[in-house]
Amino acid sequence: MADARNIWQGIQLPSEEQYLACIRCGLCLSVCPTYRETLRETDSPRARLMLFRKVIAGELEMSHGFTDKMYRCLDCLACNAICPVGIKPGDLALAARSVIHQAKPQPWIKPLIFGGLFPNASLMETCMMPMLLYQRLGIQRVVNTLGLTRRLPTRLRDYERMLPSLPVRSLRHRLPETTPARGPRKYRVAFFLGCFQNMIFADASAATVRVLARNGCEVVTPKNVKCCGMPHLGYGDVATARALARHNIDILEKLDADAIITDCATCGSTLKEYGAHLLADDAEYRDKARAFSVKVKDVAEFLGAIPLREPEHPLKTRVTYHDPCHLRRGQNVWREPRRLLQLAGAELIELREADWCCGSAGTQAITHYASSMQILARKTENVAKTNAAIITAGCPGCQLQLGLGAQRAGLKVQVQHPIQLLDRAYNDR
Repeated sequence: MADARNIWQGIQLPSEEQYLACIRCGLCLSVCPTYRETLRETDSPRARLMLFRKVIAGELEMSHGFTDKMYRCLDCLACNAICPVGIKPGDLALAARSVIHQAKPQPWIKPLIFGGLFPNASLMETCMMPMLLYQRLGIQRVVNTLGLTRRLPTRLRDYERMLPSLPVRSLRHRLPETTPARGPRKYRVAFFLGCFQNMIFADASAATVRVLARNGCEVVTPKNVKCCGMPHLGYGDVATARALARHNIDILEKLDADAIITDCATCGSTLKEYGAHLLADDAEYRDKARAFSVKVKDVAEFLGAIPLREPEHPLKTRVTYHDPCHLRRGQNVWREPRRLLQLAGAELIELREADWCCGSAGTQAITHYASSMQILARKTENVAKTNAAIITAGCPGCQLQLGLGAQRAGLKVQVQHPIQLLDRAYNDR
């Protein structure tokens, strides 16, 4: 344990007083999705905190069980928000993953994915090709018409159903470098095109650019940005996340933009953390990272702060809204998306437990399938009660998860980004 314990240096840890306060509290149990599903203390933020403490003190081995508990955390940030003494169990779970990454041998595929695949947009697009061909050659339609997917295990069937209709070309190959404002230019903004938005939810990001341009923004979309770094942080590879952060800052700070816009909750939350945490101790990038992060705005946040044009074609659609964790709690943005939906003319029906995690958390449907589906089932029940035609969410992971939930429950509900509805109201699409 000696080498592993040395790795704790540089990680901000709670004080002994906070540990003791946490033992007496337990408020985090009331908001933790994993605890709510199992009612097992070991699946609670409080337990993860204490396990973390025992490993730091050398009283507990960094075992497979410990690793699993740290990765079972959804990083939904609910425990961070409710803790009365300021402990952030969600952040500490990610810190524990960083230590595990450094202290234990990692699977051979991990560096290939996080060091080779995610930083390379062209390679990611190439890896999507088999799924694109599966859809575009009609294979998926034939497979589903013949009912062949019913012979698959439930888990594999869900993964197949989760896949949305993929664009033939990724968005970074279709968007111009600069999209001029429609009418007088009032703002110059840089658009951070996220990986999922580029390859899977291209329609949503194209709508983002159109809506920004419609409201007086010149939109610059650099094609050489890389992954925001959240997948790496989620799996403990902090060094690569920092390298990606430096790269993105170097690209975007040259654009002299009034704001850096994202339409992905996870990307936005991560970009805003460059200055506050990820590069806070980097002497060369610290000040640049702070200036960078101040400019980062979710598209709903940015649009909520400027005068907007009234839509020409208000929608008359019943809509509900799910709060992505990294938008609601990570960025404190939750009123603004609802205002955009109302501006679009939609009938907004509030979703019960709208700010509860949907169970996605990036890869939970893969790594912890059973608990992810349990959490999704509760979310889907609440969606069904709204009788909405569309459920909206500003996070690609949430959209994939909610789409799967709708299919599993047989709901006839579309899943879209809120910006797509406003775009439709502007363009009658």
